[in-house]
Parts: sequence; structure tokens; C-alpha cells
Amino acid sequence: MVIITTINEAWAEPGSILDLFLESFWSGDGTQELVRHLVIVSLDQKAHQYCQAVHPHCYALTTPGVSFTGTPATFKSDEFMLMVWRRMEFYTSVLKLGIDFVFTDVDIVWFRNPFPHFHEDADFQIACDIYTGDDSELHYNSMNGGFGFVRSNDRARRFFQHWHDSRERFPGMHEQDVLNKIKDEPFIDEIGLRVKVLDTDHFGGICQPIKDLNVGCTMHATCCIGMESKIRALTAVLQDWKHFSSSPPESRNSTSFVWKPERTGCWM
Repeated sequence: MVIITTINEAWAEPGSILDLFLESFWSGDGTQELVRHLVIVSLDQKAHQYCQAVHPHCYALTTPGVSFTGTPATFKSDEFMLMVWRRMEFYTSVLKLGIDFVFTDVDIVWFRNPFPHFHEDADFQIACDIYTGDDSELHYNSMNGGFGFVRSNDRARRFFQHWHDSRERFPGMHEQDVLNKIKDEPFIDEIGLRVKVLDTDHFGGICQPIKDLNVGCTMHATCCIGMESKIRALTAVLQDWKHFSSSPPESRNSTSFVWKPERTGCWM
């Protein structure tokens, strides 16, 4: 069991999103045991130094001639594109080592162990922004590349290599947009890849939040633009979770709990 997240300096400092991410593991329901399976991949030296100060499993992923140190890369900027495609290349190399893994953006808080809610019959399963209600429907479910689980087998390795290589056919697109392009192509059927979309009842986001925290596993800061917005949103979500989890069992039902969107500063 391996869980992978990636950071650069902007995501890794005191009071940063990385701190909220790690805090969620320690305050979650049964997530403390997952910390030892978490590998934080740092894209620059300062991020790596901070990681080593707060977590035992850090991996420095260097890119010759490129530095990702500094402020957050603007969405779809050249630096952002380099970061996401470097991450995709890394994921592909991990699969080639024969390792199954969960990939998670760092702007996600974890409430409970997600493994019991993954599909047994899928090679590749991935979160979505808005869920249609059908976990096999690939076209209308808008896949989100920030969270998923992949099993290392020949089908998954071939698909991830194809996903990475497809960036050449869709210049200027980041990995999530490319995924949503190639998911309708015949290649998936040709290699027999078994794909499932994760529902937002268990794997939600600010775009479509979890309705019942008795079953919810993760919450992603989707629909939040900018670092400050994400920190504000995830801080509010963690506060709501702590209030919920410390409440008497009889008060923890799906109808009594309501997210407070005005506290997040994001769309809901």
C-alpha cells in the first residue's frame, strides 16, 4: 500500500496546505495508520527540506534544468504544465516498478480509510468533479486527476504511458484535460483497461461535497482558485469534520450535518 502526493515550496511551509493535509490524517477516523504508507514527493530542495522536518517518507524528484521553487505556478502556466507532466512521468515509472498506489493532490483532506471503498474489479479508478451516478460512465463523468487508485498491471502501465505520451497530441493541455480527451478513444477498450469513476458520496470536493460524513473519505479543494482560497476552504472543512467527529453518535446523521459554504470562499 503506497500513497503518493507531490509538493513544491509554495505548498510546503508552516501553515501551508501540506500541514492541513497531514493534520487530516492525524484527525481522521482510522487514517493514522496510513501515514506510514504516505510518500511525499518534493519537486524542489526547499520543499524537500520542509518535508523531512514533518514527515518520515520524502522523495526528492528533480528535473534537470528546471526549478519549481517559488510561488505557486499559475494554472496552465508553462511552469504548471511542466509540474503536472513531470508528476505523470513519475507515476508511470512507479507503475513500471510493479507498485500499486493511491495518488492524491495535497489540497485534499482525508476523513477515513478509502481502501474499503475502492472497486475490486478496476485497474484504474479516479475521482470526478461532478458525479452522474454511474461509476462505469466515462464520457459524462468529468474525471479529476487529483485523486485515484491504480493497480500495477500491464493494462494500467500501457494506459499511463499512453496518457503521458498523448500530451504531444494535445499541446497546451494539462494532464486532467488530456485524460478527459482520451477516455473516449478506443485505446482503453483495445487494451482491456477496467476503469471506474469514484462517487462523490465517498470522494467529494467543494464542487460537489460529501453529503454524509458517516461515509465520506476525502474532500478536495476543487472550485477553489488560488492558495489562500484553498487554505481557507480546507481549514473550514477540517473544522467541520472535527466538530462532527467529536459530536455524540446520536447526532451524527446525514440530515443534521450541513457544510458551511460561506466559510470556504469557494463555489458550491
